[in-house]
Amino acid sequence: MHSKDEILASFSKLLDVMSDLREKCPWDKKQTFLSLRNNTIEEAFELSDAIHKCDMTQIKKELGDVLLHVVFYAKMGSETGDFDIKDVCDTLVEKLIFRHPHIYGNVSAETSEEVKQNWEELKLKEKDGNKRVLSGVPSALPAMIKANRIQDKAASVGFDWDEKEQVWNKVKEEIDEFGQELKNGNIQAMEAEMGDIFFALINAARLYGINPENALETTNRKFISRFEYLEDKTIKQGKQLKSMSLNEMNDIWEEAKHIKRR
Repeated sequence: MHSKDEILASFSKLLDVMSDLREKCPWDKKQTFLSLRNNTIEEAFELSDAIHKCDMTQIKKELGDVLLHVVFYAKMGSETGDFDIKDVCDTLVEKLIFRHPHIYGNVSAETSEEVKQNWEELKLKEKDGNKRVLSGVPSALPAMIKANRIQDKAASVGFDWDEKEQVWNKVKEEIDEFGQELKNGNIQAMEAEMGDIFFALINAARLYGINPENALETTNRKFISRFEYLEDKTIKQGKQLKSMSLNEMNDIWEEAKHIKRR
């Protein structure tokens, strides 16, 4: 791989290009923190998609797009005199050193769980006054990711099941409560109870070391693949899905389950 000097030279060139674009390009000149926000979110999701596909070429490309946004924001920060890319790097390095006392201090942490526990405790001690356990969870996170982070943080201070198997009683309880509201026909109450079911299942995933977002996305992709097989097979038979019976579709669906597709 490349040397540190080569990496620094490339990063320096990126900063120079960003300065040129900000000065000379009509589109880049008009951008603000707010106008770039949605694009940044989109780039993060595109990177996530590439990672899920294990596509290294695409991961490299999407990482570049994310890095561009970091550099872009830092450039705008320097124009207002609030911060520049050095401040961003310095702040990050300071935080990483502070949160890794088992590397840079005299704290012992032999497992990833111990590191995670120390990390959460140190975050509460940082000087920004952020003392509430859940206050560090961004409000704009997608609901599933937010639920996972909430449960992680609550567990870091001991608010967790004694035995992970206990979570299934909670899942069953929430399903039963949804069933009761289903009988009552109260849509708002049904929605609330469905949310409780999701929350309990996400908690179960956490306890068993499963990332719920990854698990659901895997199922999404699997469903898409099988449904596309169903569509393709239907077209080859000269039929339309709407004209087929559910049993006919299920027969093809079972075929799809045994065929590996990209």
